[in-house]
Amino acid sequence: MTDGVLHTLFRTEQGGHEQVVLCQDRASGLKAVIAIHSTALGPALGGTRFHAYASDEEAVLDALNLSRGMSYKNALAGLDLGGGKAVIIGDPDVLKSEELLLAYGRFVESLGGRYVTACDVGTYVADMDVVARETRWATGRSPENGGAGDSSVLTAFGVFQGMRASAQHLWGDPTLRGRKVAVAGVGKVGHYLVEHLLEDGAEVVITDVREESLRRVLDKHPQVTVAADTNALIRTEGLDIYAPCALGGALNDDSVPALTAKVVCGAANNQLAHPGVEKDLADRGILYAPDYVVNAGGVIQVADELHGFDFDRCKAKATKIFDTTLEIFARAKADGIPPAAAADRIAEQRMADARAAKAAKGSSAAL
Repeated sequence: MTDGVLHTLFRTEQGGHEQVVLCQDRASGLKAVIAIHSTALGPALGGTRFHAYASDEEAVLDALNLSRGMSYKNALAGLDLGGGKAVIIGDPDVLKSEELLLAYGRFVESLGGRYVTACDVGTYVADMDVVARETRWATGRSPENGGAGDSSVLTAFGVFQGMRASAQHLWGDPTLRGRKVAVAGVGKVGHYLVEHLLEDGAEVVITDVREESLRRVLDKHPQVTVAADTNALIRTEGLDIYAPCALGGALNDDSVPALTAKVVCGAANNQLAHPGVEKDLADRGILYAPDYVVNAGGVIQVADELHGFDFDRCKAKATKIFDTTLEIFARAKADGIPPAAAADRIAEQRMADARAAKAAKGSSAAL
């Protein structure tokens, strides 16, 4: 690791991680990073991303950022779980194999339950079924193997609840009827989100780098409009809501000044490219629904596997994302800060309270 990664890990507020594990299995080609940010509220839960990173350092930094985001996501979702994330380095279309996934499962098992994994970009339910053959700490498995199945279903539902809350806050009515919504990325989560939007009466514009993803939506919903790319999408005239649903960093110094939408609410993790972007959005009068708040439906679903999965129970919990989002907007207004900062404060307080409770319990036990 270079000084840049070590600096992030040890010397910045964003790098307050408890544990980072580098994993390698030469026989299968596995190179992975498991980052545990916090176990204050419970075992660290977060998905496994399989991606061809430009460098190993980029992979480690992504794991650090994603795992920190999971701590905040799980805290605001009301789960008694901490935050962690893993990345497997490489092109999944080339490198993924049963041997590699089994090797990865052994590394997860070696952590003794401190980290619980699930699906993310580049990994799927079938992959978790394989990982689970080597560890009990794999969620997002198929129903046939005791799991909840595709967590994208409730992820999209939660984002939709966040959009409804944004509409309520900004326009006084929790409906997307008549609103123009742009969705960037209609893969695992985005295509389910499009379904909710159309059912609610929204006008939808989409884009995706994969032609097959676009075709899946258009074959079913020919009324949906397609933008050439994300740059064209965010500049679409008359947009009400922009939903980034692909990789992170969608909100940056180039995209924020070009946005025509009044609201940003999407499924992608780590949408803010760097600190300060949330203020840029606020300065432009754009309402930002924090990503880790509204996209928590999936983690609510996979977390439920640890207790015996019940879809209706999970959907009821995911519906509360509407209320949580409104609470964050109200806190932001009261404190005079952007919604992202308000969400951080609420999550940090819950984690701090948990740490204080553990410390007090430990002190009492020592007496």
